[in-house]
Amino acid sequence: MPDTVSIGHAVRGTMPTFAPGRRPMSPGNRAGLGAAFVLLAIVSAVESGDSTSAGYVGLLAIGPIVAALFAVWQFVLGVGVVATLIGAIFVGQAGGSGPAGMVHLLGIMLATGIAVAGATMRQRQSERIAELLQLASVAQQAVLRPIGPQVGALAVAGRYISATAAADIGGDLYEALNTPYGVRIIIGDVRGKGLDAVRLASIVLGSYRHVAFERADLKSIVADLDRAVARSVGDEDFVTAALVEERGGTLTIVNCGHPAPLLLRRGLVIPLEPPAPAPPLGFMPEVKARVERLEPGDRLLLFTDGLGEARRDGEFFPTADRAWRLLGHGTVGDGLASLETALVDWVHGRLEDDIALVLLEYAGPDAGASIPVPSWEVGAAGS
Repeated sequence: MPDTVSIGHAVRGTMPTFAPGRRPMSPGNRAGLGAAFVLLAIVSAVESGDSTSAGYVGLLAIGPIVAALFAVWQFVLGVGVVATLIGAIFVGQAGGSGPAGMVHLLGIMLATGIAVAGATMRQRQSERIAELLQLASVAQQAVLRPIGPQVGALAVAGRYISATAAADIGGDLYEALNTPYGVRIIIGDVRGKGLDAVRLASIVLGSYRHVAFERADLKSIVADLDRAVARSVGDEDFVTAALVEERGGTLTIVNCGHPAPLLLRRGLVIPLEPPAPAPPLGFMPEVKARVERLEPGDRLLLFTDGLGEARRDGEFFPTADRAWRLLGHGTVGDGLASLETALVDWVHGRLEDDIALVLLEYAGPDAGASIPVPSWEVGAAGS
């Protein structure tokens, strides 16, 4: 039977070590090494019970293969070296076991080489995916600029809640502008994920930031945005959107296949459904406006469908039931922070889709600031 101390020395002498101050081992590496060494221990225990031959030594080749499923290639190589050394000890204790023993050892080394190659490819692919997600995140942050805290007569806060790291980045979008026609706000959600979704979101926002200052009514803005989307995507791509205009205390909403905003008024939560359904942007929507008269203190929640689809154990997050308690107090920024905390707690930190949120509060007709001129028009009157 091989000396247990010698096997322990072999393990410690071949595994990578971390200098003080370096990053600790990742969960994936721990899982891979743990599973591999449990397997090596089991095979060693079985082989130790049969000291006359090395019939189970070949099973040590499974160790590096198991490690390659989770760990980086350096640790996989370490597991392979340990497995080879353990195998050599058993083969030596069995008197060399003839050609069969050498075949077992060569099999372990071959399995180690294959496992290292597989772990290397998996690691490179993971790094590439992480780079793409980071690139998409940076592009998205460049598209979604901060809004609020005051736009005209409205206190405004926007919030973007990212999904879990395993999910692709989405194309949710929002913007709030103080225009000659009142405060105008858009929230939307691009079909699809990744850089293509971010690109289309940037097209929609770029077009909106221009036409919101040019068009006298929301229906004309919808027509312009629809053409911009149709020119930029395929036949099956689209953007859901809700457009809101506040002017002199009158709220106008048009909806293109988007979740209905929620009006919070004196403890009540009222879904502002459109008079008639309309398809998303890209499908030539014919919208009908819904008009409401605002009261001071009214709040309006705009959100993308990630909020409505958030669930745990098959139960959806009760947005309407909790909206007033979470959003009806404090500043609009505080309200969105409370909603995010409750939502993340509800799904145990695992959102499957990104969520864009915009919360508005109407302060009254005297709260509006002067209407700005778009930057591209500054100085135009005197030129």
